[in-house]
Amino acid sequence: MSSQDEQFPAAAAPEPAAASADEGMTWWYRWLCRIAGVIGGMSCAFAGLWNCVTINPLNIAAGVWMMLNAFILFLCEAPFCCQFIEFANAVSARADRLRAWQKAAFYCGMAVFPVMLSLTLTTLFGNAIAFATGVLYGLSALGKKGDAISYARIHQQQKQMDEEKLTGTLEGQA
Repeated sequence: MSSQDEQFPAAAAPEPAAASADEGMTWWYRWLCRIAGVIGGMSCAFAGLWNCVTINPLNIAAGVWMMLNAFILFLCEAPFCCQFIEFANAVSARADRLRAWQKAAFYCGMAVFPVMLSLTLTTLFGNAIAFATGVLYGLSALGKKGDAISYARIHQQQKQMDEEKLTGTLEGQA
């Protein structure tokens, strides 16, 4: 083993948990989720900063929370944006090991909180893309849609069973 492998053993071999978490997502959907997370982080940051320019304390609290959301989104989805933070890659690796439904619940939850704190257009539009990122992860947690052939077979079998039941009841009445 080289000295780098001894220093960073987790980087040397990928963990099976990370590989199993990505089984349900295609590469383009994974990138779509990441891009939505980065854009959501930018919208949260700008709207949060705009929300802090007020004298209403609830708007300021919602703005600070939105900027915290932006930081978390950048940290989890695009750690290269946070190169000045030492633990950014570790947090990103840990976030990648989370299941899609866990990310969905986390992102949607952290996007709803500022809206509940201060219901304004700025908080609604600022958190909309961050919430959409959570929705995208939630949709990936549902899994792939079945193909039309298997649905047609199931429908045909149900139709056949219904016809058998109907003919069985008619024969029993006669």
